[in-house]
Formats: sequence, structure tokens, C-alpha cells
Amino acid sequence: MLKELHLQQVGPSDHFDVEFTDRLNIFTGDNGLGKSFLLDVAWWLLTTKWAEQPAFPQRRQEEEIIGESIPSQYGSRDIGGVVNPEGDLEAIIKKAPKIAGIISSQENIREYHSYFDFSEQQWRNFPMPPLLKEVVIYVRVDGGFSVYDAARKRDNAYNFNPDTLWNGLKSNGKVLCNGLIQDWVTWQNQPNKYPFQLFANVVKKLAPHPDESIEIGEPTRISVEDVRDIPTVNLSYGNVPVTQASAGMKRILGLAYLLVWAWYEHKKASELRQQKPTNQIVLLIDEIESHLHPRWQRVILPAILDVASELQSTMKVQALVTTHSPLVLASLEPNFNEEEDRLFLFQLENREVTLNEIPWSKQGDTVGWLTSETFGLKQARSQEAEIAIEAAEAWMRNSDMNELPENLRSHTQIHQELQRVLPGHDPFWPRWIVTSEKRNSGV
Repeated sequence: MLKELHLQQVGPSDHFDVEFTDRLNIFTGDNGLGKSFLLDVAWWLLTTKWAEQPAFPQRRQEEEIIGESIPSQYGSRDIGGVVNPEGDLEAIIKKAPKIAGIISSQENIREYHSYFDFSEQQWRNFPMPPLLKEVVIYVRVDGGFSVYDAARKRDNAYNFNPDTLWNGLKSNGKVLCNGLIQDWVTWQNQPNKYPFQLFANVVKKLAPHPDESIEIGEPTRISVEDVRDIPTVNLSYGNVPVTQASAGMKRILGLAYLLVWAWYEHKKASELRQQKPTNQIVLLIDEIESHLHPRWQRVILPAILDVASELQSTMKVQALVTTHSPLVLASLEPNFNEEEDRLFLFQLENREVTLNEIPWSKQGDTVGWLTSETFGLKQARSQEAEIAIEAAEAWMRNSDMNELPENLRSHTQIHQELQRVLPGHDPFWPRWIVTSEKRNSGV
């Protein structure tokens, strides 16, 4: 489990310091402030691998880079562009770009640091992190997945793009994963076997609503050029081959498959190594609502957390999840535990990015969430409606109308704009009409 994350001179801010809880950690905030970056770094801390491109330190002014070296016993010549001629490692690394963390394994809690070696253009660890026994799954926003499992591959991770996820992953002539299509059909042809039963249950749990259940159909041939039998799902409107499913459906089926595949293969590898399977999984999920209809957004995260019990009754899950969706946060209100879960907000303040934990507070509905500190909208309406209502409220307060836009400085102008941008049943109308009648009648 990841306990803490500390960044120096890397990412959108000079310093990031995060303390994670062992269960649910939710990150939200505007685009471009570092949510996906944080998950990339968390993956690096847990696995010492980068899912895609490594993070690079912030560019510093040329005069700040001294071009000095680190003591040779540490195997690096130029970490952070700074050096202490007397070989004082502590003084060197104090100035260097740094990714640090505290990781708890099943045996101990250990801190380690990673520093950027400019001469080698790579991150180096002092000391090396502990060998995790947890399974780590990273659900990326581009449709890719990454899986780390020390029971299977101790020195590397499995990185899937959408094609290899569905059609198989190979390396150096070895089949690392058969892929969703082949594994699904293989499991289904052995219906009394563990993987298929587990997979069917997970798919069922991830369905958006009992009225929109996802049932596994019979495999079918769909092309004269592709000899494979393709899995299908039975939806309310008919049977659909999974290769022709919607983007949202594919994301859910891919997630269900990866969870089952990673756990099933972990158990198999543990048997071969004659060791007990882990009872801990770390999930990193970027933009969990991606491609999903609102009906699905409000159930997906509780469903994913619940799926862990399908894998193993004693399973512990640590989740780091990013989201832009007020429905995702609203879905957590019945189950959010302030002692076990945390909500974090990325913000841009005075041209500086900050990351802070914010107190959990139920907002009741999506309007409440949209206008809360978490999302920061003044009105849960269009931008034009927000401007018109602010002008109307200024008029009702007898404020200085000269500070408003030129087309919204009189009662007539404001009323016309409200008629243009608000529906007739908008709850703002009664207050506006009553106030207007009082003002116009001189009351």
C-alpha cells in the first residue's frame, strides 16, 4: 500500500506532499493540474516502472545548473545537476529533483527516494523499494491497463494497449496474456470452472442498473476473415458481439476482464511458487467516468470496490481514483468513511498548483456538488445563464450596474437575457418576478 508521496521539482508544482489512506483516495480538480501525473508517479513508486513516458523534472534556469557529480559509490555522475565536492550525498539530494514515498508491505513499512540522474536521463532509487506482494492495477484513461504482480514477473510489469488487451500480449516469443477474446471463450467453454464463474459475477456487478443488466451470451463467428469465436453480451435490446459494443461497454468489460485475469494468474503463479496469494490489491483509476453515461457514473466506483469481495472475501483494496464527475462523488455519499477515505482537490492559486485534502461533506445532488468547493461553479447552469443571474441579483441588490456587461445594465436587458437562457420552470424565476414587481411598483 502507498502511504505517502512527496515530489520536489517535478510535475506542475515545486512541492507535492500527499498522505494516502489505505482504502479510497479521490482526486479531482481542473484539467492540466496533475491528476493523471500523480497516478503515473504513484505507479512508479509502487513498481519502479513507468507505464508510459517517465516524468521529467522541471526545467531550471541555466545558471542554477552547476553540472556537478554525485559520489561514485552511488553509481551516478550527475543527479539533479548539483554536487557537493566533499561527497556529501545528503547535501546533493537535498537540491535534486525527487520522488519520494513510504510504502507498506505485508511485512514492514519502508521509505525510499528516487532522484533524477541528468547525465543518464533516468530516475534512480536510494535504496531500492521493497518487493511488493500486492497486485497493482493501473486503469489508464486512454483505454490501456498496466498490471504489476511480483508473483508472476518480479522485474517488470504488463502494459496493455486496447489492442493487446483484447487480442493478447506477447514478448520474446512468450505469451504473457491470451487477451480478452480468447480467455473469455476458453473460460466459457469450461462453465463450471472458477474463472468463468468469477468473470460472470464481476460483469454482473459492474452493470449500471438491474434494468440494464449485462449477461454473457454465446460466442459467435462474425467474419469470414476472422476464424475466432467472438464473445457476446445479452443486453436489453439484443445480443451484441463485444467487438461491436460501445466505448463505455468496452471499458467496463475490459476492466472486468483485467481484474479477473490479474487475480486468476496471480493465484496460478502463487501455486507454482508454493506461496500464499496476496490479500491486497492497489487500484489506480484515471477518470473513472470516462465514456460512461450518468446512469453508470453513479454506480461504477461503489461497484468496483464491491467486486473485490468477489475475488476473495478477505481482500483489501487501496484505490487512487481521479474524476471530474459530480455523480461519481455523489455515489459515494452513502459509503464514504471519513476515517478510511479521503478527498483531494487540485487547485490553481496565484499561478501555483496546490493539492490539498478537503473535508468530506455531503452535497445531496449533482447541483450541490457542482457548486461546492470541489468543482467551484457559481451556478449549475450554462455560463450565459450564470452571468445573467449574477446581473439579476446585482439589480435586485441595487448594486452599481456600471460594473456589469453593457448588455445587462437595465431591468429590461436582464429580463430579456433571462428569457433567452433560462427555461420557464427554472427555480430562479419566482424570486426574480416577485422582486421585479415590487421594484417596478415602488414597494
